[in-house]
Amino acid sequence: MPLDCPETPPTPPSPHRVVALVAPKQELYPVTSASAVFGYHGSDIPQHYSFSLCAEHPGSLPTTLGVPIQVDNGLEAIDDADTVVIAGWSWTLAPSPAVLHSVSQAHARGVRIVAVCAGIFIPAALGLLDGRRASVHWELSGELAARHPRVIPDDTVIYVDHGDVATAGASAATLDLCLHQVFQEYGAAHAMRIGRQLAAGPHREGCQRQYPPLPTTGPMPDSLAPLLEWLLSRLPDQITVEDMAAYSGVSPRTLTRQFADQLGVPPARWLLERRLAATRALLEETDLPVETIATRVGLSSAVNLRRRFHTALRTTPAAYRRSFR
Repeated sequence: MPLDCPETPPTPPSPHRVVALVAPKQELYPVTSASAVFGYHGSDIPQHYSFSLCAEHPGSLPTTLGVPIQVDNGLEAIDDADTVVIAGWSWTLAPSPAVLHSVSQAHARGVRIVAVCAGIFIPAALGLLDGRRASVHWELSGELAARHPRVIPDDTVIYVDHGDVATAGASAATLDLCLHQVFQEYGAAHAMRIGRQLAAGPHREGCQRQYPPLPTTGPMPDSLAPLLEWLLSRLPDQITVEDMAAYSGVSPRTLTRQFADQLGVPPARWLLERRLAATRALLEETDLPVETIATRVGLSSAVNLRRRFHTALRTTPAAYRRSFR
């Protein structure tokens, strides 16, 4: 009888390659934020991404912090990328034909382009944002409109994602946009694990505001962070806007205005989005029945959970679980 041949173990999938394109006078915050999300997180968290830097002219590049960074890869690194993060850019520095060619060729191959702050001028110069809404820093919205009038600038939201091209108006939104990509590609549970390891605050949706408008009278509203953390710790509870207002020591009307000013969404909408995110994580990581999940996340019943889930994601909890388990 022939000897049985041992089975060849399956080859693990290659990590999703993220390459950050940097330039002289680079702001480090968006680079380190992208690295924190897409970099190594230890043996307990699956490594789905690899992260590296590239520049048109590799070597020692000056930064806004006053210390240089060493970049070993040239633009050829973009040839193997799955996502290119344009991690900020000086709006006074016109991208060279070589940079524009590399990014254009990458996009044509299906590579995802993520532009942060003034990095938006590169996909805008390539026409990738013509007729499309883009998140732009409020200080740059006028310049963007003057240079690229076919782009639809939005200086109120923190990021806009079209799939092939995503934009974040402010450097501080880099973490949110990168976690959003993980959320979309590898599920809510994986994104939450990374966010917890980074001790990041609650993930902000793209529709949330870049900054609160200055009030015409009176003090700026206090930060909502303590309330948001309290809400996350009490997801199973049936909490009303009145309960939130009482916890914060303000009226429901004032609280609703604070949410609109600081987050761009009503309190109930914000809470529902957190409950749906928790639902997705439990569907991905557990075999709990939908009725139990509904109780754990505060959606009261399986019927209500299925209705809310389908409205938000256009699929059922069962189909979502099959896709991510």
